[in-house]
Amino acid sequence: MTSVDSASIPVRFDTKVVVVLREDLLPWQELNVTAFLMSGVATNEPGLTGEPYRDGDGITYLPMLRQPVVVMSADAAMLAAARERAVRRELPLAIYTAELFASGHDEANRAAVAAVPTAQLDLVGVALRGPKNVVDRIVKGARMHA
Repeated sequence: MTSVDSASIPVRFDTKVVVVLREDLLPWQELNVTAFLMSGVATNEPGLTGEPYRDGDGITYLPMLRQPVVVMSADAAMLAAARERAVRRELPLAIYTAELFASGHDEANRAAVAAVPTAQLDLVGVALRGPKNVVDRIVKGARMHA
């Protein structure tokens, strides 16, 4: 009888996590937007994060998301279309607008978004998690981030 190491068996997820960044962002903005958007996905529902990590000496580290994250890029029109598709399908969505680069904390961030009508949101990134086929349709037109 052969023993199989469970760590070597690929895991197939029914869901997909995607971050789509506007293609004209500076590198520091890409990192900032991705971090903020992923905090929205990770806190959206219980069970999305795994167990804490422990090194060989027993030091404990924070848990991370249980599945891979795909990072893509697109133009502003595609980001707006993805936002609309996600809302239409009632799929939870995190957004990051250009105004948030100038705000300094959560309350100011929420106020900055609330001050702009939906059609005028200057999206620089969106993140979502949902059934693979639905997420793929929502982000259709985006390409893998280079």
